[in-house]
Amino acid sequence: MSKAEIKFHRVPSVEEAEVDPSEGIIVSKGTRYELNKLSLGAPVSGTVYGTLLNYRGGLAELGEAVHEPPYQEPPKAPVLYIKPRNTLSGHGLPIPLPEDVSQLEVGASLGVVIGRRATRVKEADALDYVAGYTVVNDVSIPHDRLHRPAVKQKARDGFCPIGPWVIQCDAVVDPDALGVRVYVNGELRQENSTTNLIRSVARLLADVTEFMTLNPGDALLVGVPEGAPLVRVDDRIRIEIDQVGILENPIVNAMDGVPGGGA
Repeated sequence: MSKAEIKFHRVPSVEEAEVDPSEGIIVSKGTRYELNKLSLGAPVSGTVYGTLLNYRGGLAELGEAVHEPPYQEPPKAPVLYIKPRNTLSGHGLPIPLPEDVSQLEVGASLGVVIGRRATRVKEADALDYVAGYTVVNDVSIPHDRLHRPAVKQKARDGFCPIGPWVIQCDAVVDPDALGVRVYVNGELRQENSTTNLIRSVARLLADVTEFMTLNPGDALLVGVPEGAPLVRVDDRIRIEIDQVGILENPIVNAMDGVPGGGA
């Protein structure tokens, strides 16, 4: 068992627990829970930042287009965006499919949760600023353009399930060597590894804090692998990240009503 922070659904604050990421077991205040029987809230309290084009395969997919307008060249610094609070959701909670959209893109990402104020940190010291890790589904409406903020495609209510917990950093041996898998309705649809990151976790933290401060409770997503699966209403998504946890969510019609705002 490993120490973690967890937020039970509709409970206002996170609490400490012990978890078994591979078996989906939670022990909190002496009570044992099975993850597959729970809905949970998003266990982060700060701002959630996404990172574009940080997997080698994703950058390779752009091909020669990365050297043409409007890009001109591969990015020299991290390309960031924000998943605002209305997007936040938790394990087991539904992801809404908007009425005018036929499918959504699954964005499996490792979330790095900040433990103390980080400004201009050195790469060698960067992991000392990490409180723990979590699983994130950076949901988006499929779109092609990367040179402008995709607010309409990425910032819808419920478009950022996070969880099921934040596992303490000591439980993860090497954040740059974690298997990432996406299952849709029990079928393996995507498999990758953080070994394929362009910027390692420490390098990404160093590069980001070179120009902005990350505060305790903030979460920095390391990026989404290429070949993100597409899903529709009634599909069930399961994202697994080795040593970190399992995040599951169903897709429902937006008309059914889905709470946003960090449930």
